Amino acid sequence: MGFVSYHNHSTWSDGKASPQAMVAAAGAAGLLEFALSDHFVFTPYADTNAPEWSMPGNGRALEGCLAEIRAAATGAPRVVRVGIEVDYFPETWGQTLEALARHDLDVVIASVHYVDRFPIDTAARFWEPLSQADINRIYRGYWQRIRGLAECRLGDIVGHLDLPKKFAFYPTTDLSREIGAALDAIAASGMTVELNTAGWDKPCAAPYPSPELLGQVRERGIPVVMNADAHCPAEIARHYDRGAELLRQCGFTEMRAFAKRQPRNIPIPPPGGTPV
Repeated sequence: MGFVSYHNHSTWSDGKASPQAMVAAAGAAGLLEFALSDHFVFTPYADTNAPEWSMPGNGRALEGCLAEIRAAATGAPRVVRVGIEVDYFPETWGQTLEALARHDLDVVIASVHYVDRFPIDTAARFWEPLSQADINRIYRGYWQRIRGLAECRLGDIVGHLDLPKKFAFYPTTDLSREIGAALDAIAASGMTVELNTAGWDKPCAAPYPSPELLGQVRERGIPVVMNADAHCPAEIARHYDRGAELLRQCGFTEMRAFAKRQPRNIPIPPPGGTPV
């Protein structure tokens, strides 16, 4: 038994290390399977910061990224899957699906990083000037976009669900209807929700999604996978012991693994089975 981690980044997007270095770190960590899933974003807006951290706006081609991942996988001590992380925009999701159809991928992570032009997870300074009403609006818009992401089934995994809390700015309005609709759409889509352990290292000091939301995921029978969202070798499989314990507490006994975009279930390793 072992762990997988499919949500990780290299220098092709906003990661700090090459695909070769990330694959080597995954092997040293003892992961069962590992994937790089660099950001690939078709933003409908010319005035966002997406080109700073994603293909193709940064001038880097997806074809080159995937070729380098496959080269790094050659001779690797662990299974290396080929992934990508895409963004949901109501205006461009069709274009994104068309682009994905041209490539042989193992796993696609679909995420929401923007509500309209607002960058959810770039820096706290974008949140600081907002009124509480603005914060509530951003959260509501986020959950509405998550619902849209699921309804068009943009990917296989919903990335870092609950991301707006990253900088510890929280809503004061009741969003249970929007959250419930989004989770129902995920359940209907057959998509998987990731337990993203990176949140424990952010100002919110909590995983994505929160334990409360993870419980709602479990109630709906939505499958889960655990991902580190690593941007450098030191983050490979971070907090996996903590994350596995949370999954067990929420009643999960299995998590998803992917190959050729087909899911399978693998057991969550028992305590002491973590790779790092």
